Amino acid sequence: MRLPNLEKAIIPEMKIRGYLLSTSHPYGRYKAAFFKRFGFNAKYWEFLSIALRAHAEQFEIVRVEDTEFGSRFIIEGPLKAPDGRAPNVRVVWFIEKEDDRPRLVTVYPLGGGML
Repeated sequence: MRLPNLEKAIIPEMKIRGYLLSTSHPYGRYKAAFFKRFGFNAKYWEFLSIALRAHAEQFEIVRVEDTEFGSRFIIEGPLKAPDGRAPNVRVVWFIEKEDDRPRLVTVYPLGGGML
């Protein structure tokens, strides 16, 4: 199963620039260090947004977790990076009840290397 309603997906600029690619965010700075090794940066944050959307188009959902607030969708696989490499990541999306738009929650590096 693929991420439902991907065409409506919400990937907030501040989630990427202010967290995933922020070198000053208390938790995000570790993710920023990871992403920067592969050529992503806050100035061109759209590249990560495009890569995350393509990742959701390419890979199947590996797990769905239903909560009282909605459903969490987990997708794993290699993420195409600007430097040509493809690190393995876990991307978490959430669709709230009474809504049909997936919203990016977070991205985690996965072990197992790159493809």
